[in-house]
Amino acid sequence: MLAKSALYVVATPIGNLNDISLRALDILQQADVIAAEHVQTSKHLLTAHSIQTKLITLHQHNETAVAEKILALLASEKTVALVTDAGTPGISDPGAILVGQVRKQGYQVIPIPGANAAICAMSASGITNPHFLFFGFLPTKSGLRQRELELLKVQSCALIFYEAPHRILECVTDMIAIFGEQRQITIARELTKLFETIHTCTLGEALVWLKADTNQQKGEFVLLLSGAKIPEKSEVSEQARHTLERLLDELPLKQAVKLAVDITGNNKNTLYKLALSMKETRSDK
Repeated sequence: MLAKSALYVVATPIGNLNDISLRALDILQQADVIAAEHVQTSKHLLTAHSIQTKLITLHQHNETAVAEKILALLASEKTVALVTDAGTPGISDPGAILVGQVRKQGYQVIPIPGANAAICAMSASGITNPHFLFFGFLPTKSGLRQRELELLKVQSCALIFYEAPHRILECVTDMIAIFGEQRQITIARELTKLFETIHTCTLGEALVWLKADTNQQKGEFVLLLSGAKIPEKSEVSEQARHTLERLLDELPLKQAVKLAVDITGNNKNTLYKLALSMKETRSDK
């Protein structure tokens, strides 16, 4: 039994129609209305699962107006399910405005988790960085795109972008201009679909790889860039040097370095090299 006067935010497959949860199917079957980004696209999914729930259109150009209609439905104790063409609504897709209005009016919003292209790509990328920044779609014009990339250049976390096929070459070209040719990139294309491709290389190699086979320029893309390397701290403050000297007076080298790192926050390798130098100087005296 679904909750009355509630909006269910339902994730749908990003390609393979079997990638939908049983809970999502139950909600789409029982809801009074399904708000869909494109009705014909959603009908394909619903027909595959023999679901005949009424559909209305909600996309980026009419979301504010349709939100008012959905609020009226919720006021009459109807249940509404929100879907987009693929993946999770509100994540580089319509839905956030509607959800905000529904929550503002005090109605319940219930998320139904499922497919998401960014997470799908990240899980198969082999990127070991524990942190990532999801950006979504970059600006369509090169100048603005490079400006955004410049702001992200120093981020040490992995960077995740979406890109359309007709912009993939110019997007990678701009990435090379900002990040250089050696930054690692994973190109995930047509995830969960027949021609799914996941390819990892350097940015410089990526452009060559894409141009070598025009088929690799087709479909929807997720681009994952490795984070910027954090340079090791090379300078040691006088306070850290003094702390290390005092610790070396009383403790073995490794223990002195460990405590000095904890106390000063300086780089372990840098302090270890400094401690070795101090030991050698003392032994020479």
